[in-house]
Amino acid sequence: MERFTIDTAPHYGRHYNEDDLWRKLRRIAAQAGAKILYPALQLYYLLLSPHVPLQAKTLIVGALGYLILPADLVPDFIPALGFSDDLSALMLALRALNKHLTPDIKRQAKEQTDKLLHP
Repeated sequence: MERFTIDTAPHYGRHYNEDDLWRKLRRIAAQAGAKILYPALQLYYLLLSPHVPLQAKTLIVGALGYLILPADLVPDFIPALGFSDDLSALMLALRALNKHLTPDIKRQAKEQTDKLLHP
């Protein structure tokens, strides 16, 4: 499996599906915690924003698609390392899109992270 990069993001975008994203986030919430949920949800709310350009949304869909992808570079079930590749993909995308992050998007992501961790 190839590593997630800005150049490979469109490849992973074909794995993105909103229902699959929410299923994955609910499933991994307790195991992965806020370290994965918060950046994933920041990207999700950036994706919904009408102020984010289409090219940026392509990167978001690629990063979230990589998170959803069942066959990771590092399998999720490996303790302490399982989500490291997913986190790297999410953080790479967030770094590239930092100028689009607003306080409102961060707030929405934080609130939803709390809801998933403390149902």
